Amino acid sequence: MSPAELTVAEASAAVARREVSPVELTDAVLARLDAVDGTLHAYATVIAGTARASAAEAEREIAAGRYRGPLHGIPFGLKDLIDVAGLPTGAGSQVRQGHLADADSAVAARLSEAGAILVGKTHTHEFAYGLTTPQTRNAWDPGRIAGGSSGGSAVAVAAGTALFALGTDTGGSVRVPAALNGVVGLKPTYGLISRHGVVPLSWSLDHVGPITRTVADAALVLPALAGHDPRDPASLPGAAFRPEPREDLRGLRVGVPVNHYFEHVDPQVEAAVRAAIGRMEQLGARLVEVEIPYSGFVQATQWGLMVPEATAYHERTLRSSPELYAPDVRVLLEAGALIPAADHVRARRARSLMRQAWTELFERVDLIAAPATPMTAVPAGQESAPWPDGTVEAVSDAYVRLSAPANITGVPALTLPAGHDEAGLPIGLQLLGRALSESLLLSVGQVCEQALGRAGTVAPVAA
Repeated sequence: MSPAELTVAEASAAVARREVSPVELTDAVLARLDAVDGTLHAYATVIAGTARASAAEAEREIAAGRYRGPLHGIPFGLKDLIDVAGLPTGAGSQVRQGHLADADSAVAARLSEAGAILVGKTHTHEFAYGLTTPQTRNAWDPGRIAGGSSGGSAVAVAAGTALFALGTDTGGSVRVPAALNGVVGLKPTYGLISRHGVVPLSWSLDHVGPITRTVADAALVLPALAGHDPRDPASLPGAAFRPEPREDLRGLRVGVPVNHYFEHVDPQVEAAVRAAIGRMEQLGARLVEVEIPYSGFVQATQWGLMVPEATAYHERTLRSSPELYAPDVRVLLEAGALIPAADHVRARRARSLMRQAWTELFERVDLIAAPATPMTAVPAGQESAPWPDGTVEAVSDAYVRLSAPANITGVPALTLPAGHDEAGLPIGLQLLGRALSESLLLSVGQVCEQALGRAGTVAPVAA
């Protein structure tokens, strides 16, 4: 096994025991990147020389007894919305051509302090405004989409060209590509991880979150990122996350939705997710049928919040340089200028009602289990998804439909691999919990991934 195929937990333990050096680990990841990224296009920028120098410094520190913790010497990628001093933050757009960040974002600074080794910046759908990441190919089938908008980060982790990566999630942009590429994605509680130094899409919906190959890895990365930051107005006070080892799920109340999450879902996806939920019941969980509140208003609320906020951020450049935006993003930004203020206010009101209703829902259950996406990765270029009842849905609408509720309500959501369809494409299980319940989600997620036998698999992309 190449060191690039190690999980964060495995690599961290090996580095701490001096069985693998940060230099060896980084060299292996860069070699893997050289071999496969010409096919997958996960990276917008690679800083191989800087990464090797940082790895050598980490090796010297560890040899001198200055071990910083579980991320010391671990190679990672950052979505190209996240500032790193002196590097371009291109946001996948010609609008940002020539831009160089003046300072580190909060999350980049935290990971640098933890001793992690930045390999490069990963591709995003332009300004995170899409669910496909068209530059990047799926790690399990390069003829299919990577998912978005954190497609580059998910593919890098799935392919072994980063041991972990960060993405952003406004309507599913961590969880969708994670599910489609067979890795783990965590959208934390709104405000738990600072967004300072991250190019926004929608201020009231944006989250930063880790993408890893196992839930255990996510539990190692999250503590390095979480913590109060006064530079982010939404930032929450810091909290300790210590998932407790569990052998089973006895005493856990698992909500199984009777609406929304299993509507217009591919039969193979539904079968895999229901099988995973059944395995949770075998491990001691009590299944409770739940109705998702205000489900008919999810899409209208998501768009009523996101679209005008995105347009407000881009207002100046949309007027001065509209031709620099890709057509799909430009039309959304122009549409945002046409949304009445009253509609945005109604969306804000609907969000308040949804948050209250979800708070009450979590008095009945400890978490909710559901599909992460309604279908696996579609072929590149496919724009619509037909359903047996004659409904035709835009691909982007289909992928965001099951992830948007967690952004609107701000609750944490974790996706992990639950199986594959007949074409060998990954299927994701989504677990959602009450605000600041990351410890529970990660604990339960670890039990699930062990029971399902999916943990840590590297995509079989040809090197």
